[in-house]
Amino acid sequence: MPVTQFSTPEKYTYQNGFGSYHETEAVEGALPIGHNSPQKPPYGLYAEKLSGTAFTAPRHENLQSWLYRILPASAHSPFAPRETESYDTNPTTEKLHQIPNQLRWDPFDLDEKVDWIHSLKVIAGAGDPTMKTGLGMYIFAAGKDMDEHEAFYSADGDFLIVLQHGVLDIQTELGRLLVRPMEICVIPRGVRYRVTLPEGPVRGYILELYQGHFILPELGPIGSNCLANARDFQAPVASFDEDTNTPWTLTAKFAGHLHSAKQNHTPFDVVAWHGLYYPYKYDLGRYNTMGSVSFDHPDPSIYTVLTAQSDHPGTAIADFVIFPPRWLVGEDTFRPPWYHRNTMSEFMGLIQGVYDAKTGGGFQPAGASLHNVMSAHGPDATTHEKASNAELKPMKVAEGSMAFMFESCLMVGVTEWGLKKCKKVQEDYNAESWEPLKPHFKRPEGKPIRNGSSGAEGTIGDKSQVPHWTS
Repeated sequence: MPVTQFSTPEKYTYQNGFGSYHETEAVEGALPIGHNSPQKPPYGLYAEKLSGTAFTAPRHENLQSWLYRILPASAHSPFAPRETESYDTNPTTEKLHQIPNQLRWDPFDLDEKVDWIHSLKVIAGAGDPTMKTGLGMYIFAAGKDMDEHEAFYSADGDFLIVLQHGVLDIQTELGRLLVRPMEICVIPRGVRYRVTLPEGPVRGYILELYQGHFILPELGPIGSNCLANARDFQAPVASFDEDTNTPWTLTAKFAGHLHSAKQNHTPFDVVAWHGLYYPYKYDLGRYNTMGSVSFDHPDPSIYTVLTAQSDHPGTAIADFVIFPPRWLVGEDTFRPPWYHRNTMSEFMGLIQGVYDAKTGGGFQPAGASLHNVMSAHGPDATTHEKASNAELKPMKVAEGSMAFMFESCLMVGVTEWGLKKCKKVQEDYNAESWEPLKPHFKRPEGKPIRNGSSGAEGTIGDKSQVPHWTS
């Protein structure tokens, strides 16, 4: 089924297309025709440009939108610091624990006491938002709507939100998004929004991208379609409130710290907009999975939904990868992901179900794992035993399940909250997963072992022992 069957019905309409140039107006005639900043925009609106890239960025990378609003975004009081004990999102001002250990976390608790802003907890990260380098990996768990007259934005990076529980109703400057489990959404740097929780507490994961923006991965020999298709991404249509008499609080995340300003009008007053810089969402159930139909398990990069490339082609600051339900048909193939050590860091989460490479029950929905640069990992002992002896017939795996991965070329440090304060780290992760693995090597009888010396004859690997070799 290429579309998720949601228990919560959709209530908004959208524009379709990833990276598409969209234009939308809530009042007919609000968009100027033929130019962007007329002397007097229609209906007495203000023209405002929202830039997600430098003005002079190459055309294929340039992300800008023009907004036509009742009052400009600049009409607010000066920002003042607003730190609280319940807010902990700054990986740059605290010591990050750089450790090679494989880590796994129990499910993170729901928290009904806090709103969206104060639910954000950085669990790991790398780089520095002030230098626009790197990323942050978050857990969120909120139980309250944001204040009725409060809006939030991050100046630090783009938020890729992976919802695990509950429903997010997000009002943004550019329109409204309803986000349900099995949907993701991206809110670009600087876009102001307010989050309400129509079905109670929510929980999930966030990847904040400090540098660049997400794009669709190149398809190479796959061709022009499959994986995440551009047509399945949805952007909001213009939707505005008219309110110029109510005190509002505008809260910004800037260099990992909270700052607040006051204004006497709603930030959600954009009557029309056009451009390439906007929030969007995507139904993971529409992902068209690729895989081997002969032998061997392909690299997990074949499951990439979105990527943010570094300055070295093919090397990502961040990949968003999913492991959806799919058919396995490989012949003479160990079908789960193989054991590996990776130059990339891999942070995994589970939205629902059971991840097919872990059968011990320790990796649960709303939990997480981190396998850092060159930290060895792979199937646990139980999964290896089962897969090594399974009948290799076509089989559907991961039905009712959805795991994902935030992958990065950067060495990821773990925050004090992620390592200690959250009290969710599983101390027995290695002991349960890989220490029970047993050796199965059997020395072949009658065949001497060379072990690097040149004195033995008839050794393993000698041409004389391989009948199909020819001289």
